[in-house]
Amino acid sequence: MNWPTLVLVVLIALLQYPLWLGKGGWLRVWDYDRQLQAQRELNQKLEQRNAGLDAEVRDLKSGFDAIEERARYELGMIKEGEIFVQVPQKTPLAPAPAPAPVPPRAAAPR
Repeated sequence: MNWPTLVLVVLIALLQYPLWLGKGGWLRVWDYDRQLQAQRELNQKLEQRNAGLDAEVRDLKSGFDAIEERARYELGMIKEGEIFVQVPQKTPLAPAPAPAPVPPRAAAPR
């Protein structure tokens, strides 16, 4: 290999280094893109949660139905004149455990 070819190969290698491994290289761009995608997914989840909370706040501010529902289910309150009836849940009886087998008697020495 003659020296001009060697100089060109070294020059190309020197020019490629910042492209792949430098401050604004492809590896960093790929890493930043991956971080950006993860942050966008997190933001989308948080926006959905915020929308649900916003709807709940608007519902609580606008009417008494939501307040009444919360009072009934979370605090166990009833309206005046209502009769509260509680029906217990039927729980199936667990079958009795089987008796432990009796170990056979060892023969007595004679």
